[in-house]
Amino acid sequence: MVKITKAVAAKWSGDVPQEKQFCCLDGRLLKNLPELEVALREMSEETFRHHSNEAKNDFSSWVRDVIGDEKLSRDLRKATSQGQTAKVVNGRIAWLRRK
Repeated sequence: MVKITKAVAAKWSGDVPQEKQFCCLDGRLLKNLPELEVALREMSEETFRHHSNEAKNDFSSWVRDVIGDEKLSRDLRKATSQGQTAKVVNGRIAWLRRK
């Protein structure tokens, strides 16, 4: 388990390298958690279901593999709707900002 220091929180909240940006079905490129939250609130249900369904959860995988936040990744896997997924990301961003 990673100790969440101010530096770790800043890294997880910051931009990822261009080659590791999340590419949404709708063409949006996401480079950080705040952009993911906005995209989750604005994307169509079709786009959301393309990335998050019974077979896969691209958001959870990206957060785990690129951002490095295992807890957020687990929480995203548990979220059952687009709105709930956006709230999970919003809550984690708020928590990271308080570090």
